Amino acid sequence: MESRMKVLRVFKALHKTRMIVFQEDHKALTAAKLKINEEFRKNMHETSEENIQKMIKTASNVDVVLRSGVVQMEHVGEKLLLRPREDLLLENVPYCDTPRKKS
Repeated sequence: MESRMKVLRVFKALHKTRMIVFQEDHKALTAAKLKINEEFRKNMHETSEENIQKMIKTASNVDVVLRSGVVQMEHVGEKLLLRPREDLLLENVPYCDTPRKKS
């Protein structure tokens, strides 16, 4: 029963991440939704606890990659407009003796 809760938790987390990462991109939102649901349905009848834990770990890693490595871009005429999320913007300081607080 504990594995079931973990699976549901990571399933919900992936969908929340999808909504944040692909905000305002309806095509990507739909594609990501279909892919998440397909992968979970495909493995719905898995009974091996070891395999279930591996898949949970993989899904958690995918969530981290989506949150930290995906940036939206949009074609605006001949140019590309980069739309980074606020949580991806970091201060560009090569080295600092004392850690700075995020504001």
